[in-house]
Amino acid sequence: MPPTQAESVIKNIIREIGQECASHGEVPSETLVAFMVKAVVLDPSNGFNMDRILIKSDVQKLIKFCVSRLLDSKNPSLDTIKMQVYFDMNYTNREEFLEEHHRIVESKLGLVTREITDNRARARDELESLYRKIVSYVLLRSGVGSPTDIKVVREATAALQSVFPQAELGTFLALSKKEKECQLKELSMIVTGIRLFNRDTGKGGEGIEYLPAILHEAIPATTQHIDSQLQIAQEQAYRYTAILEKVTKNPLMSTELQPYMLKEALYNVRQYEIFLQIILSEIITSAQEVEMMTKQLGAQLEQLKMIVNAKTAVPTSQVFPIFIALSNLWTSLQDETVLIGILTNLTTNLERFLDTHEVLFPEKVIQDLLGEVTVKTDMGRLKEHMEERVHPVDYRKQEWLFPETTANFDKLLIQYRGFCGYTFATTDGLLLPGNPAIGILKHKEKYYTFSTRDAAYSFAENPENYIDLITEKAKKNAELIQLLELHQQFETLIPCSEMKGVKKHVKPITKSETSTQTDTHILPPTIVRSYEWNEWELRRKAIKLANLHHKVTHSVQTDLSHMRRENFSQMYFSKHASTQCKSEGSTGVPRPQVYIAGLRGGQTTATYGVKVNLTRAVDET
Repeated sequence: MPPTQAESVIKNIIREIGQECASHGEVPSETLVAFMVKAVVLDPSNGFNMDRILIKSDVQKLIKFCVSRLLDSKNPSLDTIKMQVYFDMNYTNREEFLEEHHRIVESKLGLVTREITDNRARARDELESLYRKIVSYVLLRSGVGSPTDIKVVREATAALQSVFPQAELGTFLALSKKEKECQLKELSMIVTGIRLFNRDTGKGGEGIEYLPAILHEAIPATTQHIDSQLQIAQEQAYRYTAILEKVTKNPLMSTELQPYMLKEALYNVRQYEIFLQIILSEIITSAQEVEMMTKQLGAQLEQLKMIVNAKTAVPTSQVFPIFIALSNLWTSLQDETVLIGILTNLTTNLERFLDTHEVLFPEKVIQDLLGEVTVKTDMGRLKEHMEERVHPVDYRKQEWLFPETTANFDKLLIQYRGFCGYTFATTDGLLLPGNPAIGILKHKEKYYTFSTRDAAYSFAENPENYIDLITEKAKKNAELIQLLELHQQFETLIPCSEMKGVKKHVKPITKSETSTQTDTHILPPTIVRSYEWNEWELRRKAIKLANLHHKVTHSVQTDLSHMRRENFSQMYFSKHASTQCKSEGSTGVPRPQVYIAGLRGGQTTATYGVKVNLTRAVDET
């Protein structure tokens, strides 16, 4: 089946399920219906084969199963899935929330911004109307005071006129659209800073609520409420766990507890506990940010007071940056206020997914099931087996990590949210917290903790077997996929919030090699290629730049000044000069003439030669 056709079929199935539920008075969201469809298909007990195309009877069967599960109002499993879907759709991390909040604020200001930047006012009335729009923009953007309160508008107008008088509207209108938007933002921050300073000095601040005081009251109240809800949820989880442990030791009780869906209730309350811990972590971070920003706000106000110090005029270069800093801090405090409000509402709305506990497990039923069983807390269970440690020599083929040998031991991403995988697999879904102090097993780049040393040894003998058992259990209870973070096994069911920020795999740092090196040049090289050390080269460049061959020097002298000083000029007369070139000469040297006489012989038997020199003397030539 082509992807587009398959998507169309799935949409039709989801729409039919929604209509069927609506006819029974229940209106589930499309996200919840889609999740339920996938959960029903994954459950092997429902008999759906994911490797073949669904026929019409399969579709009808799927719709029937989904509607039946969505209409089961007394099922803790359904409440857990609803809780997970609701949290996924409404929760986002701090950075994404602030980014989305600022985007919404900008979109709300878009219409007012366009009315100002596109304005072509010329007449006086039009300019006054434009100025009033700028005042409204400043108030809307800052969120400090209502733009319908006349006192707030007057104060904001006075603050704006002190930095941007109405006479400068002509210059403002001559700017480009981008420059207008930047100036509007800057004016808004400066005016907000002025009003905050006036409030601190008791000279204004109409309609400004002191956010640090409000947050210092709201954060402890919210934290206390979450702590109390967290304590109640943990107590419920401890009691459910104690009852289920009792059942594992006495199998005959399992048939009696079948109608109660105790394990589903445990999953529900554990998921609620995890969500509360996430929210509490965000609120603690927010409290730290508020504390830091409150100190910075006080420091900026004190610095501003020292600069102003009853002066009538202060340079804008000194005070404007502080006004902008005050505005940014106040905006951050407003963001924290909105964030705290959203987290508070999220906490309140999560409570409605716990209604089945009171119906299924009244206090009397819980007490009867507990009997004489001792309820143990998670911390108590950890302390019981604190002295137990895995001996790595027992399993040399497996890698075990311990706090004293691993630098980032607390930052490792533990599988199953830190619950013991062996206990979960062997007891048909019992959740017991793992104890990292016993030892963390590293298997295929994943990390596992266990409740006891025996559980760790048993799991280490055949990890893949227990991992498969946990996956099969998750197919029957789809809420376990998010509860135990089994998203890699079921990638199609990863929540949107976790798809955006999937935790990266943290590798343990058991050994590390470190080295230090001193850079020869810490700063990047700044070589000036145009630098010249040669003076004559500099003169040559200067002459070239001056281009003296094409320049004429002119002098001007007026009638009033030519008599005030003596002017001299000097000239040199031309003179005739001559030079003498070298002359060529020659001398005659007598040619040597030497003869030998008597070589032909004579009357005598011996021949005698006589050398005769006939060369003339030099002076005779």
